[in-house]
Amino acid sequence: MAVRSFRKKLSPFQIVILGFVGVILTGTFLLMLPVSVKGGQGASMEDALFTATSAVCVTGLVVKDTSLYWSGFGQAVILMLIQTGGLGIVSVSAFIAMLAGRKITLLQRSLLQDNFSAHQIGGIVKTTGFIFRTALMAEAAGALLMLPSFCRQFGRHGIWMAVFHSVSAFCNAGFDVMGDRTGAFSSLTHFARDPGVVIPVCLLIITGGIGFITWKDIAENGLRFRRYRMQSKVVLAATGLLIAVPALLLFLFEYEGSGMADRFLVSLFQAVTPRTAGFNTASLVSLSGTGRMLLIILMLIGGSPGSTAGGMKTTTAAVLLANASSVFQKKKSAQLFGRRIEEGTVQNAATLFIMYLTLPAVSAAVISLAEGLPVGDCLFETVSAVGTVGLSMGITPSLGLISRMLLILLMFFGRVGGLKLIYAAVNAKNTGVSQRPVEKIIVG
Repeated sequence: MAVRSFRKKLSPFQIVILGFVGVILTGTFLLMLPVSVKGGQGASMEDALFTATSAVCVTGLVVKDTSLYWSGFGQAVILMLIQTGGLGIVSVSAFIAMLAGRKITLLQRSLLQDNFSAHQIGGIVKTTGFIFRTALMAEAAGALLMLPSFCRQFGRHGIWMAVFHSVSAFCNAGFDVMGDRTGAFSSLTHFARDPGVVIPVCLLIITGGIGFITWKDIAENGLRFRRYRMQSKVVLAATGLLIAVPALLLFLFEYEGSGMADRFLVSLFQAVTPRTAGFNTASLVSLSGTGRMLLIILMLIGGSPGSTAGGMKTTTAAVLLANASSVFQKKKSAQLFGRRIEEGTVQNAATLFIMYLTLPAVSAAVISLAEGLPVGDCLFETVSAVGTVGLSMGITPSLGLISRMLLILLMFFGRVGGLKLIYAAVNAKNTGVSQRPVEKIIVG
């Protein structure tokens, strides 16, 4: 009775946040067990907490090489944390309840609607079943496609590697288990020229990152694009542009000196992975300053709402651009695909934009001062954390406790969502309906 009374006092946003915290702490405890680490000594709380947070928040930043440091049990724990965090803690618990034949409460349905960014609560339970079936099918297909390449290189161990990387790619996590085979923190660089790995990973990242509701539109309407919801149209158009344009720029200006096919694969992969997967098939340190800035922009934008990806979201960037266009054309409201965008949506997008610019910038300055590192490298790391990407300049393993805690907070913020954290902290009873007098202020 006391637990039910406590739940009733919590807002839906607070329930989601506590759910994430609970899973992270459980993962931390499991990773601290001696059986989770090779050598049987057990991980420190600091290393276990960072790894568990990165896995649940599907980020991919690591302080220990996943394959070299963690045992088979530890890797399995990390994979379960990735799957839970990628599909959403609320949705995983609801799916388990559905399998057990339990009734899904109205509160759970409301939380599922928010988790999937669904437009209505009706049919959300059926949608949850569809999403889980699709996700598991996509991960299984990805593992089968990568199986020949991994087994050819690593024998029977390639089966585990195919499964692990398929789940990690679909959930946009960026964790890899290549360290004991191709070197510590090597990610997928060993397979940079292998289309049997590069293409499936790219497809899994894109599939996981476009959002669950977009899947449903595609399943229901096929290629009849005009019938899609505006959100799905925006997501697919933005995703296409954010892959094609960066891939072309990277192909023309960054990856020269190799064959056309290899150059295309490397450029395509580096255009896809910042949104927000965290794998890499080429050295990021060798990128020019312009190339790094391009990746930072892609990491900030991230994937789409109701997906396994993080970041500011493609729809947020689209709404901001549409609003700017409406101002230039002196229109009363922002528009996309012949539909007007609500003023509240524009306000939310602007708020998220400011938060995603300010938090990583301030955190990068703090880490730079604390560690004595170039602020550019620190900014890349903090943007990677808040965007739940996982790409790194290689400085994360050497960071001190304060810097690691900052990255943990940024990863949590990026996965849970800035607005959710604010809504959870603000008491709804204090929000009044009265309005202040209007007075003009000049901007621009």
